[in-house]
Amino acid sequence: MRKVWRQLKREGVGVARCTVARLMKAMGLKGLVRGKPVRTTISDKASSCPLDRVNRQFQAPRPNALWVSDASVPDANTLWDFREALIAADALDALFLRLDRAIGEAGYLPMSGQIVDATLVAAPRQRNTGDEKARIKAGESAKEIWKDKPFKARQKDIDARWTVKFSKAKPAEDGQKQQVDIAIPTFGYKNHISIDRRHGVIRKSLVTDAAAHDGARLREGLIDPDNTASDVWADSAYRSAENERFLGKAGKTSRIHRRKPKGKPMPVATRKANAAKSTVRSCVEHVFARQKGPMGMVVRTIGIARAKATITLANMAYNMNRWQWLDSRTASV
Repeated sequence: MRKVWRQLKREGVGVARCTVARLMKAMGLKGLVRGKPVRTTISDKASSCPLDRVNRQFQAPRPNALWVSDASVPDANTLWDFREALIAADALDALFLRLDRAIGEAGYLPMSGQIVDATLVAAPRQRNTGDEKARIKAGESAKEIWKDKPFKARQKDIDARWTVKFSKAKPAEDGQKQQVDIAIPTFGYKNHISIDRRHGVIRKSLVTDAAAHDGARLREGLIDPDNTASDVWADSAYRSAENERFLGKAGKTSRIHRRKPKGKPMPVATRKANAAKSTVRSCVEHVFARQKGPMGMVVRTIGIARAKATITLANMAYNMNRWQWLDSRTASV
């Protein structure tokens, strides 16, 4: 109590010592007494203790050594072992569905339609010769390509692919120079997701190499049949006759952007319809901005199996964060 009172005086808070003692007693706070240690936990010798599965060695390496640790944050090796265990058990999809089921049971059901999109996830770039690239495209494994260099073969990612991301320049205004389109080569993978419009939670996900076309992935499990609405929003990359037939058979209403006619200007009605769809579809970009910004999602592993684990866990982390935000918004109301 005396130390608390002195600290308050140093901070410029004019309060009597007896007042501090009375408030601490009312709040259940009690300072330590010299020579009387306080026991915060009491172990039960009769109950069984969990086994140490990582073989910890709690032995000081030298005399007078200072140990500094934070038991609340697992280290990189623990996270690596956990991810490898998930890959070996093929439990990533089941774990993702279990989290989605928990979010739905909390009251956040997939509602108001769904939005589908994909984003590129960069991976360590590979420097291969022309012959090595041809053999990779032919489907040969890394061990077959680099037979005499096993250590090099372990560091070669033959699942990731190169692609070019185009950024369209804005139309030039009167009297200004026309800007040029930008083409950005990217090596890595793609994170295909489907979010529900109402809550912004990732309901479906798929991981492919970066060269995989977005439109063909729509028919590979990205549509959530449990959504209470039938509307599906997506950009013009998903517009195709096959996707339209697929959505029709699934009982869904296509809100996919329409492409500009080749060699002709965009019709006014089509441009206005696309603009109205963009107001809804743009919500999926917030998910990617969160993952690539504060979450810093990149792939630093080798192979699509580990890339899928990294991206799927990132999608789950985003859903947990989104769930927490939805709860806080409900509590504030």
